[in-house]
Amino acid sequence: MNNRMWAGVYYGRDDVRVEQIPIPTIHSEEVLVKVEVCGVCGTDLKKIHHGSLPGPRVFGHETSGTIVQVGQDVQGWSVGDRVAIMHHVPCCQSSCRYCRHRDYAQCPTYKLTGVTAGFEPAGGGYAEYVRVLPHCTRHGMVRIPDGISFEAATLVEPVNTVVKGLRRSKVEPSDAVVIFGQGPIGLLITKTAASMGALVVTVDPLPYRRKSSLRFGASLAVTPDEVSAGLTELGVADGADVAVIAVPHAAVLKSGMRSVRPGGSILLFAQTQLNDNVQLDVGEVCVNEKTVIGSYSSDITLQNEVAEMIWGGDYNVDELITHHYPLRDLNEAFATASHPMDGVLKVVVNVS
Repeated sequence: MNNRMWAGVYYGRDDVRVEQIPIPTIHSEEVLVKVEVCGVCGTDLKKIHHGSLPGPRVFGHETSGTIVQVGQDVQGWSVGDRVAIMHHVPCCQSSCRYCRHRDYAQCPTYKLTGVTAGFEPAGGGYAEYVRVLPHCTRHGMVRIPDGISFEAATLVEPVNTVVKGLRRSKVEPSDAVVIFGQGPIGLLITKTAASMGALVVTVDPLPYRRKSSLRFGASLAVTPDEVSAGLTELGVADGADVAVIAVPHAAVLKSGMRSVRPGGSILLFAQTQLNDNVQLDVGEVCVNEKTVIGSYSSDITLQNEVAEMIWGGDYNVDELITHHYPLRDLNEAFATASHPMDGVLKVVVNVS
């Protein structure tokens, strides 16, 4: 191994350059992972397109690869182990009130990104190698079994966030769940909600995404103008039990609020930018007892359970992942994911 690698380095708004940078040097409690595949996530795209963070840094957090170096004080991991990497893990200390209340994503340790390709830690998956910091080496890696693809392993992190969100929404068997947005994460929400026994109605303006959602378990797929009629057709004219907003447009909250019954819940899943304001009828919350819930990032207690769901074939990996790009075409991968045409669902970068 030489001492340099290729990486997609973010410098500012819509400025990502595939260039050579030093391979990270690990410390005694860390591992170095050779990245095989990294999924393109909408959260990273928003940071890149909005220029919301200063550069330089290397994004990419839906990462799978192979351990190639192990620090002398690392236990339980060896060179050659195939792993999916979680870039955030909490402290799980009884003295942490966030962890005590299972609000793991608010834990100060959780907020410290634990995987980097260099520069300010930012996930690093759009690079040939990543350094996994001590807290993520200890608690943030999942072993990939033989026979499971690196592509499938990139879903461990996003599916975790989906399961967490639906459980926070208290989705139960036979509940009616309406899901706004059927991009890759919306389809994972559809699949998961259906597997929980929910009756799923999906909403998307794009016909091919509506069609895809039916293959992922939706009972009915409608356009944004057909939500009320669709719920009536399925026998829940008074509204769904839960609405999930899986598109990054705060205004859709109003549609979600209208789509649920009195006492129902609205889950905000894609509103990951602060100061994203929308007018809200608070009477709906108080008088009609509708609950607005937020869910952000993953839950460490679900890590192994979710991995087993993916290893067991619960998700249509080959159908979900439609586009593969080499690292040198990273910006093309971003463009495809940001402006999807017919047939585009999940985009991944095959780094190695």
